[in-house]
Amino acid sequence: MSEQTDRQCGRSPMDELPLTGEPLALELVNTTYIRGGVRGHLVDALTTPEDLRNWLVSHREALPAGAAERIGAAAPAGPDHLEGFLELRGALRSLASALTADRPPDPADLAVVNRAAGRGARWRELRPAGRGAGGGALRVVDRCPEPDPFLVALGATAGAAVELLGGPDAGKLRACEAPGCILYFVRSHARRAWCTVGCGNRVRVSRHSRRSRGSDG
Repeated sequence: MSEQTDRQCGRSPMDELPLTGEPLALELVNTTYIRGGVRGHLVDALTTPEDLRNWLVSHREALPAGAAERIGAAAPAGPDHLEGFLELRGALRSLASALTADRPPDPADLAVVNRAAGRGARWRELRPAGRGAGGGALRVVDRCPEPDPFLVALGATAGAAVELLGGPDAGKLRACEAPGCILYFVRSHARRAWCTVGCGNRVRVSRHSRRSRGSDG
């Protein structure tokens, strides 16, 4: 079934993402995936502004509280918001590919990530706690110079990528070794070579089939 048919039937490719639960930056990268293995076709789960909003709502716990609340309150996303996330996704996929292949990163990709990360700049300030909290009580509030919640979310996603690709987990980043798979994951144990059990099973079946053909010959 094609992506267009899925949407016509009221189903979204977002509902069938094969891999979830990875760090936020990889969750964005993995919104493109191959359905059907080696002979399958590329699926893009982020093709409309509404797709973007739904993806952000599903990841609201990883976003700054103020931005997550405003996006969750049905704030509309626009084409420019989608374009920004797609540009970031492309840069992150390229950087993940370079890192896992031990190649130097493309400076243009680094520039995209660093520019987007600036959208998430925040600082903390003190404010009076308000009535009923005592005359000298104070509270801490987060401040962000960017008023657009989608751009704040873009910055948060890029910031998460900075922490992942430049942090201690960078050495655990892996590209799935299954033929026909384009997903990335952070290796949870030393022997993990595939993104999902499904990919692992497909590789084992393929190996078994090749051995069987070889023994028949």
